[in-house]
Amino acid sequence: MDFFKSFNFHEIYAKVSVWEILDIVIVIVLLFQLYRTLKGTIAVNIFISLVGIYILFNVVKLVEMPFLTEILNRIISIGLVGLIVVFQPEIRKFLINIGKNSPLSKNGLITKFLQSSSLKKYVIEEDSIEQISKSIKYFVDKKIGALLVICKSPNIDFDTNTGVLINGIVTSRLLESIFERNSPLHDGAVIIDKNSLIAARVVLPITDATSIPSRVGLRHRAAVGASEHSDVLVIIISEEKNNISYAEDGKLITDVNLDQLKKKMYDAMIY
Repeated sequence: MDFFKSFNFHEIYAKVSVWEILDIVIVIVLLFQLYRTLKGTIAVNIFISLVGIYILFNVVKLVEMPFLTEILNRIISIGLVGLIVVFQPEIRKFLINIGKNSPLSKNGLITKFLQSSSLKKYVIEEDSIEQISKSIKYFVDKKIGALLVICKSPNIDFDTNTGVLINGIVTSRLLESIFERNSPLHDGAVIIDKNSLIAARVVLPITDATSIPSRVGLRHRAAVGASEHSDVLVIIISEEKNNISYAEDGKLITDVNLDQLKKKMYDAMIY
């Protein structure tokens, strides 16, 4: 009790500056964004534990417990290096989310303010969208499974060396030939950037998110994993259920129709 009585809370409050308040707000926002990124994964439990250790470290430091303070300080110092290695995918996803939600992103407030309709240089890849839509209809009609990754920005974090480089113009016939059941390129995903089909049979990272329903297959989990790692729209045509789904920003949306998917493709291919 004497410890708390020694504090003059009025004096402390008077010394708090606007910058210190802003500092606290920014930290809270970053922690909340990081929690949203990790939510639904095993990593969220580790994140909560780390926040608890950090709070405990500051408490023991405040009450002047030097031995325990030194131990926790060592744990935090060594742990930070290990966390960067262990949580590399989560850190990448976190940075992508920060960049996408910043005022300078393509959908940000500043970007929209500076761009008038006459100055917009976005190119709507009408032909590519029609060609992809035509092939999707074919896959659904023929009950053929497929996985299409559409880039939403010029920079993606995929190793196309896991697949076969194509570097061709997107056409429905090319897509159909790739995903034909007897095609050697049938397994894996195709990478599409605007009107270019970059590669086929690309291996995508599998998500470990616990929020994904257990009933979905490997294609759907790979689609979610890809959307966690990069700014992409991943389209899944299920061979078993004969339906269309898509993954974006680490979320899986199932049972969509072709019109809904076209709208998503327009949004994704304009950058």
